Amino acid sequence: MSKKQIIALVTIMAGLGYTAGYAQNITQQQEAFKGVIGRTLAESKESWTKPQTAPKGAPNVVWVLLDDVGFGATSTLGGVINTPTFDTLANEGLRYTNFHTTAICAPTRSALLTGRNSHSVHEGGFSHVAMSAGFPGYDGRIPSDKGTIAEILRESGYNTFAVGKYGLTPDEDASDAGPFDRWPLGKGFDHFFGFLGSATDQYKPDLVEDNAHVKPDGRHLNEQITDKAISFIDRQQQAKSGKPFFLYYAPGATHSPHQVATEWSDLYKGKFDKGWDVFREEVFNRQKKLGIIPANAVLPERNQNIKAWNKLTVEEKKLYTRFMEVYAGYLTYTDHEVGRLIAHLKEIKQLDNTLVFVIIGDNGASKEGTLNGTIDLQRAASAKLTLQESLKHNTEVISEIGTPDAIQGNYPLGWAQALNTPFKQWKQDADSEGGTRNPLIVYYPKGIKDKGSIRTQYSHVIDLLPTTLEYTGIKAPDYIRGIKQDSIQGTSLVYSFDDAKAPARHLVQHYYIFGARSIYNDGWKAALPYHPDLIDVANNKEGIPKNYKENVWELYNLKEDFNERINLAKKYPEKLEELKALFEVQAKKYNLYPYITWDDVYNGRIHKNY
Repeated sequence: MSKKQIIALVTIMAGLGYTAGYAQNITQQQEAFKGVIGRTLAESKESWTKPQTAPKGAPNVVWVLLDDVGFGATSTLGGVINTPTFDTLANEGLRYTNFHTTAICAPTRSALLTGRNSHSVHEGGFSHVAMSAGFPGYDGRIPSDKGTIAEILRESGYNTFAVGKYGLTPDEDASDAGPFDRWPLGKGFDHFFGFLGSATDQYKPDLVEDNAHVKPDGRHLNEQITDKAISFIDRQQQAKSGKPFFLYYAPGATHSPHQVATEWSDLYKGKFDKGWDVFREEVFNRQKKLGIIPANAVLPERNQNIKAWNKLTVEEKKLYTRFMEVYAGYLTYTDHEVGRLIAHLKEIKQLDNTLVFVIIGDNGASKEGTLNGTIDLQRAASAKLTLQESLKHNTEVISEIGTPDAIQGNYPLGWAQALNTPFKQWKQDADSEGGTRNPLIVYYPKGIKDKGSIRTQYSHVIDLLPTTLEYTGIKAPDYIRGIKQDSIQGTSLVYSFDDAKAPARHLVQHYYIFGARSIYNDGWKAALPYHPDLIDVANNKEGIPKNYKENVWELYNLKEDFNERINLAKKYPEKLEELKALFEVQAKKYNLYPYITWDDVYNGRIHKNY
């Protein structure tokens, strides 16, 4: 190429905004100029900020985060729903069975992406208007001094991609007019394809690519996000940049609406006819055989809101069984789509150099299907149907379950408890292991030696960011784009990769979701349930006593009673008071004040002065 051609090419690129200096300024930390500026070029000396590169040999990283999956749902953790991809990853990697989330989606996602407690990053509730409030712990706007894993890795020489559910963009910012600083690309991702909210129709999703809404193509969203993830990776590999990549793969599955092709749901026809009581017992026994739970564990009593399966009518059994067949097919289909991604990484010879984390659920199984399940909740809610009327309505439209018409499809509460086996309670219940305990799989062919083994160290979703940084050899930055960064609050799990008996290092953890709360401290746990909750409201119960100031805390020794069957509050009142005081210390430190409750949300007491 001649000098004239080079000059012409540079001029064209400058006009398009693609000069090397421009790209460098938006993707790398910019150093102060260290050269010499004279009157002429001969008297001057150039200086360039050296591009950041990932540590030599740093692996690709994939985070998979499923939505609303109970601890006992998958075959990987003793469940009866087939998840062969997760089984393979776990058999070649590690199963963490004492891993925790926050009990609800947006707080879990904010804590995961930042390595900090959800209230610390202003996501104690949601980024939705009705569920955010003008306080530091609740405004739903992650501050710039709480950098995400994507921002850190991009500044450290990675390409960064996200597909699926984001859930952390304020409603007010979610139009194509922006602002875009709280969209995924504003939080460190090079590319994004998915949806910004908490839930979406799987066939007609509120779909976004990068910084604009796009029209869905009619296929199931799981298939679309997997194709897009593969395309992001392939384009990056074809560029031969030498960079590793980070992929955040977060399908809307298995959050409602439960929508899936009949080829998947029909795999489970008749599989759940014995009902949720037998389901719980079978999964519980299987978990014992696999060593997932202690050999002397006892299954908790069925929740008082749930009928015994053998007390249901034939009509109820038929309806509730169909809900579960669809859900099971949906979960197996989701596993299949993750499998397509894994298979592609193997095909392009990147799997052996990819560190994979799979979090099977951002909280426990969902209570949001209420007692009878939901199909088209908007119609049912607008009609203010009673429980008996909703049962009649669901029976009339049973054929819609799982279809594109099931815009709010979700199983009934009895299946939520079954899917959370061996624990009590469910999603939203920050006081209960059923709300906060989810399985974690860690897979890395080059680095995991103790393949197929179980890890029982107490851990939390904020631990994945420091784990990823330690394993990739990357130091958490003091500054991101000139903004001083707050400290990381999670604890790396790398210490446990090669040592199943290593003492846990994450010793204190608080939980708070709209009134429900708990505090963990080295095996002891104090917990406060909160009412009214969603089930109270759905059951049209009036006069439910509020637990906001009630002294109804519970106390558990999780080292001896891992699934919270024996309340020790009366036996050890001093220990309970100690933990309650610790909770208040955590609350002050991490922005939990003021204690906003479901009662405040239901009665519209927040977000009033925007």
